[in-house]
Amino acid sequence: MIRVVGLGAGGHAKVVIEILRLAHDVEIVGLLDSRSELHNTALLGLPILGDDSLLPGLRVDGVSHAFIGVGTVGDIGPRLRVFQTARAAGFEIIAAIHPTAVISPSVKIGIGLTIMAGAVVNAQAIIGDNVIINTGAIIEHDCRLGHHVHISPRATLGGGVSIGDRSMVGLGAVVLPGIHVGSEVLIGAGTVVTRDIPDGKVVYGNPGRVIRDNPLVAD
Repeated sequence: MIRVVGLGAGGHAKVVIEILRLAHDVEIVGLLDSRSELHNTALLGLPILGDDSLLPGLRVDGVSHAFIGVGTVGDIGPRLRVFQTARAAGFEIIAAIHPTAVISPSVKIGIGLTIMAGAVVNAQAIIGDNVIINTGAIIEHDCRLGHHVHISPRATLGGGVSIGDRSMVGLGAVVLPGIHVGSEVLIGAGTVVTRDIPDGKVVYGNPGRVIRDNPLVAD
Protein backbone atom coordinates (compact mmCIF):
# COMPACT_ATOMS: atom_id res chain seq x y z
CA MET A 1 0.00 0.00 0.00
CA ILE A 2 1.40 3.38 -1.07
CA ARG A 3 0.74 6.18 1.44
CA VAL A 4 0.08 9.45 -0.38
CA VAL A 5 -0.50 13.06 0.62
CA GLY A 6 -2.41 15.38 -1.69
CA LEU A 7 -1.19 18.90 -2.38
CA GLY A 8 -4.20 21.12 -2.98
CA ALA A 9 -7.78 20.93 -1.76
CA GLY A 10 -9.91 22.43 -4.52
CA GLY A 11 -11.96 21.17 -7.43
CA HIS A 12 -9.04 19.60 -9.28
CA ALA A 13 -8.07 17.70 -6.14
CA LYS A 14 -11.57 16.20 -5.95
CA VAL A 15 -11.19 14.66 -9.39
CA VAL A 16 -7.72 13.29 -8.66
CA ILE A 17 -8.87 11.84 -5.33
CA GLU A 18 -11.67 9.94 -7.02
CA ILE A 19 -9.27 8.60 -9.66
CA LEU A 20 -6.83 7.40 -7.00
CA ARG A 21 -9.63 5.77 -5.01
CA LEU A 22 -10.14 3.45 -7.96
CA ALA A 23 -6.63 2.08 -7.35
CA HIS A 24 -6.36 -0.62 -4.69
CA ASP A 25 -2.76 0.10 -3.70
CA VAL A 26 -3.08 3.78 -2.69
CA GLU A 27 -3.95 5.19 0.74
CA ILE A 28 -4.48 8.97 0.83
CA VAL A 29 -3.51 10.11 4.33
CA GLY A 30 -4.73 13.69 3.93
CA LEU A 31 -4.40 16.95 2.03
CA LEU A 32 -2.29 20.09 2.31
CA ASP A 33 -3.39 23.54 1.16
CA SER A 34 -2.02 27.05 1.65
CA ARG A 35 -5.47 28.46 2.51
CA SER A 36 -5.61 28.54 6.30
CA GLU A 37 -9.41 28.70 6.36
CA LEU A 38 -9.48 25.13 5.01
CA HIS A 39 -7.22 23.68 7.69
CA ASN A 40 -8.87 21.14 10.00
CA THR A 41 -11.77 20.72 7.60
CA ALA A 42 -12.26 17.88 5.12
CA LEU A 43 -12.62 17.29 1.38
CA LEU A 44 -14.41 14.15 0.20
CA GLY A 45 -13.87 12.72 3.67
CA LEU A 46 -10.13 13.43 3.73
CA PRO A 47 -8.65 15.73 6.39
CA ILE A 48 -7.00 18.97 5.30
CA LEU A 49 -4.03 18.81 7.64
CA GLY A 50 -2.38 22.18 7.08
CA ASP A 51 0.03 23.67 4.58
CA ASP A 52 3.23 22.58 2.85
CA SER A 53 5.27 23.15 6.00
CA LEU A 54 4.02 19.73 7.15
CA LEU A 55 5.80 17.93 4.30
CA PRO A 56 9.05 17.17 6.17
CA GLY A 57 7.16 15.66 9.11
CA LEU A 58 5.01 13.53 6.84
CA ARG A 59 8.15 12.29 5.12
CA VAL A 60 9.63 11.28 8.47
CA ASP A 61 6.37 9.45 9.26
CA GLY A 62 6.84 7.29 6.18
CA VAL A 63 4.64 9.11 3.65
CA SER A 64 6.88 9.02 0.57
CA HIS A 65 4.47 9.86 -2.26
CA ALA A 66 2.35 12.87 -3.18
CA PHE A 67 -0.15 13.85 -5.82
CA ILE A 68 -0.64 17.33 -7.24
CA GLY A 69 -4.19 18.45 -6.58
CA VAL A 70 -3.72 21.98 -7.91
CA GLY A 71 -5.21 22.60 -11.34
CA THR A 72 -4.54 25.37 -13.81
CA VAL A 73 -6.90 27.99 -15.22
CA GLY A 74 -4.53 29.90 -17.44
CA ASP A 75 -1.81 30.26 -14.79
CA ILE A 76 0.49 27.23 -14.61
CA GLY A 77 2.55 28.85 -11.83
CA PRO A 78 0.77 27.56 -8.69
CA ARG A 79 0.79 23.95 -9.90
CA LEU A 80 4.43 24.20 -10.92
CA ARG A 81 5.44 25.62 -7.52
CA VAL A 82 3.63 22.88 -5.61
CA PHE A 83 5.26 20.22 -7.79
CA GLN A 84 8.71 21.70 -7.17
CA THR A 85 8.07 21.99 -3.42
CA ALA A 86 7.08 18.33 -3.13
CA ARG A 87 10.07 17.17 -5.16
CA ALA A 88 12.44 19.28 -3.08
CA ALA A 89 11.02 17.68 0.08
CA GLY A 90 11.88 14.24 -1.29
CA PHE A 91 8.43 13.08 -2.35
CA GLU A 92 7.76 10.91 -5.37
CA ILE A 93 4.92 12.38 -7.43
CA ILE A 94 2.51 9.65 -8.45
CA ALA A 95 0.47 9.48 -11.63
CA ALA A 96 -3.33 9.54 -11.50
CA ILE A 97 -4.75 7.84 -14.60
CA HIS A 98 -8.46 7.11 -14.87
CA PRO A 99 -9.20 3.51 -15.93
CA THR A 100 -11.40 4.72 -18.80
CA ALA A 101 -8.52 6.62 -20.40
CA VAL A 102 -7.11 4.95 -23.51
CA ILE A 103 -3.31 5.12 -23.65
CA SER A 104 -1.20 3.48 -26.33
CA PRO A 105 1.47 1.11 -24.97
CA SER A 106 4.06 3.02 -27.03
CA VAL A 107 3.44 6.31 -25.22
CA LYS A 108 6.31 7.67 -23.10
CA ILE A 109 5.28 9.59 -19.99
CA GLY A 110 7.05 11.67 -17.37
CA ILE A 111 6.38 11.80 -13.65
CA GLY A 112 3.24 13.06 -11.94
CA LEU A 113 0.96 12.71 -14.95
CA THR A 114 -2.80 13.22 -14.50
CA ILE A 115 -5.10 11.74 -17.16
CA MET A 116 -8.82 12.15 -16.65
CA ALA A 117 -11.76 10.00 -17.66
CA GLY A 118 -12.28 9.35 -21.37
CA ALA A 119 -8.99 10.86 -22.54
CA VAL A 120 -7.14 9.25 -25.47
CA VAL A 121 -3.37 9.29 -25.99
CA ASN A 122 -2.29 7.59 -29.18
CA ALA A 123 0.82 5.89 -30.52
CA GLN A 124 4.31 7.16 -29.70
CA ALA A 125 3.21 10.37 -28.07
CA ILE A 126 5.70 11.74 -25.53
CA ILE A 127 4.29 13.40 -22.42
CA GLY A 128 6.44 15.45 -20.01
CA ASP A 129 6.36 15.78 -16.22
CA ASN A 130 3.38 17.13 -14.26
CA VAL A 131 1.08 17.22 -17.29
CA ILE A 132 -2.72 17.29 -17.07
CA ILE A 133 -4.67 15.62 -19.88
CA ASN A 134 -8.18 16.49 -18.88
CA THR A 135 -11.55 14.83 -19.38
CA GLY A 136 -12.16 13.61 -22.92
CA ALA A 137 -9.06 15.24 -24.42
CA ILE A 138 -7.45 13.62 -27.48
CA ILE A 139 -3.69 13.50 -27.99
CA GLU A 140 -3.02 11.98 -31.39
CA HIS A 141 -0.03 9.93 -32.54
CA ASP A 142 3.50 11.37 -32.33
CA CYS A 143 2.53 14.42 -30.29
CA ARG A 144 5.12 15.94 -27.97
CA LEU A 145 3.99 17.63 -24.76
CA GLY A 146 6.56 19.46 -22.62
CA HIS A 147 6.60 19.70 -18.84
CA HIS A 148 3.74 21.25 -16.82
CA VAL A 149 1.35 21.39 -19.80
CA HIS A 150 -2.45 21.37 -19.38
CA ILE A 151 -4.68 19.99 -22.14
CA SER A 152 -8.21 21.00 -21.13
CA PRO A 153 -11.41 18.94 -21.44
CA ARG A 154 -12.36 17.98 -25.00
CA ALA A 155 -9.31 19.66 -26.52
CA THR A 156 -7.85 17.82 -29.52
CA LEU A 157 -4.26 17.71 -30.76
CA GLY A 158 -3.79 16.33 -34.26
CA GLY A 159 -0.94 14.01 -35.14
CA GLY A 160 2.59 15.31 -34.66
CA VAL A 161 1.66 18.42 -32.66
CA SER A 162 4.24 19.74 -30.19
CA ILE A 163 3.37 21.83 -27.14
CA GLY A 164 6.11 23.64 -25.21
CA ASP A 165 6.63 23.71 -21.45
CA ARG A 166 4.04 25.42 -19.23
CA SER A 167 1.50 25.94 -22.01
CA MET A 168 -2.26 25.45 -21.75
CA VAL A 169 -4.73 24.38 -24.43
CA GLY A 170 -8.24 25.57 -23.51
CA LEU A 171 -11.59 23.80 -23.43
CA GLY A 172 -12.54 22.31 -26.77
CA ALA A 173 -9.62 23.86 -28.64
CA VAL A 174 -8.22 22.12 -31.72
CA VAL A 175 -4.59 22.15 -32.81
CA LEU A 176 -4.16 20.95 -36.40
CA PRO A 177 -1.64 18.21 -37.26
CA GLY A 178 2.03 19.11 -37.30
CA ILE A 179 1.64 22.46 -35.54
CA HIS A 180 4.30 23.64 -33.08
CA VAL A 181 3.07 25.61 -30.07
CA GLY A 182 5.79 27.30 -28.02
CA SER A 183 6.34 27.46 -24.28
CA GLU A 184 4.11 29.49 -21.94
CA VAL A 185 1.36 29.82 -24.54
CA LEU A 186 -2.31 30.16 -23.57
CA ILE A 187 -4.76 28.88 -26.20
CA GLY A 188 -8.31 30.02 -25.48
CA ALA A 189 -11.41 27.85 -25.33
CA GLY A 190 -12.73 26.81 -28.74
CA THR A 191 -9.70 28.12 -30.62
CA VAL A 192 -8.60 26.38 -33.82
CA VAL A 193 -4.82 26.64 -34.19
CA THR A 194 -3.82 26.50 -37.86
CA ARG A 195 -0.25 27.83 -37.69
CA ASP A 196 2.77 27.65 -35.41
CA ILE A 197 2.66 29.79 -32.25
CA PRO A 198 5.81 31.38 -30.75
CA ASP A 199 6.62 31.35 -27.05
CA GLY A 200 4.71 33.46 -24.56
CA LYS A 201 1.57 34.32 -26.53
CA VAL A 202 -2.20 34.27 -25.96
CA VAL A 203 -4.17 32.85 -28.89
CA TYR A 204 -7.93 33.02 -29.54
CA GLY A 205 -10.39 32.51 -32.37
CA ASN A 206 -11.10 30.42 -35.45
CA PRO A 207 -8.64 30.50 -36.99
CA GLY A 208 -6.50 31.19 -33.95
CA ARG A 209 -4.69 34.52 -33.85
CA VAL A 210 -2.15 35.90 -31.41
CA ILE A 211 -3.96 38.66 -29.53
CA ARG A 212 -1.34 39.62 -26.96
CA ASP A 213 1.66 38.49 -24.97
CA ASN A 214 0.93 36.13 -22.12
CA PRO A 215 1.03 38.27 -18.94
CA LEU A 216 1.68 35.15 -16.85
CA VAL A 217 5.02 34.29 -18.44
CA ALA A 218 7.56 33.45 -15.74
CA ASP A 219 10.45 35.83 -15.16
